Amino acid sequence: MNAVPRKEIPENILQDSVLAHIAAAYFSVGKRLERKTHCSATRGFILSALRGGATLNQNQIATLLSLDRTVVHRAIRSMVADGLVSERKAESGRAIHVQLTPKGHRYREQLIRVRVAADEQVRQQLTAQDRGTLLRLLKLLAELEF
Repeated sequence: MNAVPRKEIPENILQDSVLAHIAAAYFSVGKRLERKTHCSATRGFILSALRGGATLNQNQIATLLSLDRTVVHRAIRSMVADGLVSERKAESGRAIHVQLTPKGHRYREQLIRVRVAADEQVRQQLTAQDRGTLLRLLKLLAELEF
């Protein structure tokens, strides 16, 4: 099974590039989870950054996640409108602190359940040896200097 529909990535690029295959698999998995949960990766990353009762301002979130501040700002505006996060002005300075609401905590927990279920499906499709090999190779690739 191809990770990404052929129309998205030309076959000549895939056949010649290990990195293109890795990227295609990553984006394919991300898009499937996004469709299933109706949650963008950006939202998911922000929810994760605010786990455990963390309170951060938008600049801290953008820096922590290595995301553009405008992207984070827009996502947070949407999340405030959906009742997932709340904002409050810092006691000093211009910063606005962001934290998960009870609804945001429940939403994050639901996302985790979906991801864990998807992870379990992947585990069932691979042997223990295949999983070990895949994880070892992914770690190796992540540590390569090029």
